[in-house]
Amino acid sequence: MVQHYQNQHYERLKKQCQRAGRLFEDPTFSATDRSLYFSHSPARAVQWKRPQELVQAPRLFDEGGISPRDLQQGSLGNCWFVAAASCLAGDPSVWKKVIPSPQEQDWPQAGGSSHAGIFRFRFWRFGRWIEIVIDDRLPTTGGELIFCRPGRRGGPFWCALLEKAYAKLNGSYEALDGGSTAEALIDFSGGISEPINLLEDNLASDEDKKKLLFKAVMKAHTRASLISTSIRPGPPTSPPTGLLPSPLQMMQD
Repeated sequence: MVQHYQNQHYERLKKQCQRAGRLFEDPTFSATDRSLYFSHSPARAVQWKRPQELVQAPRLFDEGGISPRDLQQGSLGNCWFVAAASCLAGDPSVWKKVIPSPQEQDWPQAGGSSHAGIFRFRFWRFGRWIEIVIDDRLPTTGGELIFCRPGRRGGPFWCALLEKAYAKLNGSYEALDGGSTAEALIDFSGGISEPINLLEDNLASDEDKKKLLFKAVMKAHTRASLISTSIRPGPPTSPPTGLLPSPLQMMQD
């Protein structure tokens, strides 16, 4: 059963906007600085714009669906979220839970029903799916998105809208500045995280552990688990030694 966050029902709100001939403006996550940061004010003036004000024909997805190449990180330190969203895009059985009825949500084609400027996403929290409703006003400066943006000019907007919904769930965009890819994958899938640290587990030099790791990854892959890896740089005072591995995350239902 899906819980409606802040008692906002997507279908009900969308019909109200369509009847009134207006675009949805979310009163619970307003287009103000308070939704951006909780500890400081923006360094530059922010304009909240809808995708149709940024490109001529916005789309939620490309015709072929979604792809890990659809998104890139903006000025927010949430590479962990972007990595999880990219991982999410590779598995239709998972992203269809997070982004329900994408065609119905998308901007209408010629002759379709009127666009209401409202979208919904679902996240797994505390043992249940929670549906988040947002409007499509996105923070920009100089006509460009500040945070997560399409991977190419005129690309799909699912990534920026997903990020806004996740920011609303967490209280603000700034709340996403630093986090864990594993935590985001849990929120996207409802699965269980299994982290593996390649350094701490001595996997670089132990051949037997390497074989066990390979078997574990292959087992997770055959069970359609979400698998992601990350790297971290060495200390700034140390000489360059290449890239150091960080934990490998495997999500299983």
